[in-house]
Amino acid sequence: QVQLVESGGGLVQAGGSLRLSCAASGRTINSYAMGWFRQRPGNEREFVAAISWSGGGTYYAKSMKGRLAISRDDAENTVYLQMNSLKLEDTAVYCCAAAGRRWVPTDSQTYDYWGQGTQVTVSS
Repeated sequence: QVQLVESGGGLVQAGGSLRLSCAASGRTINSYAMGWFRQRPGNEREFVAAISWSGGGTYYAKSMKGRLAISRDDAENTVYLQMNSLKLEDTAVYCCAAAGRRWVPTDSQTYDYWGQGTQVTVSS
């Protein structure tokens, strides 16, 4: 079992930045692909970013590409999501997830473990 706990969310003005963290416990995540998803009010969960188990491959949602950077520190068993130039429509609960796959899934159904999420609220 892998337990995931997100942190770093909060209230930020439009145009600002946040760095989300996802701390894992229970197992090391060095063999897991890791992803970030978000759920905006009234919407379904959507893919945001993912990183391969090796860290050599990163993938981003087209709508947010250029404003995101996902990274991992396996020594710390933690994954990060840097978000820049935040917009009002980025307001959502952001969750991290782990997938025991050698490839990088972008669909939520493929992920095995999930965190509870952290709220990001962007204000004008």
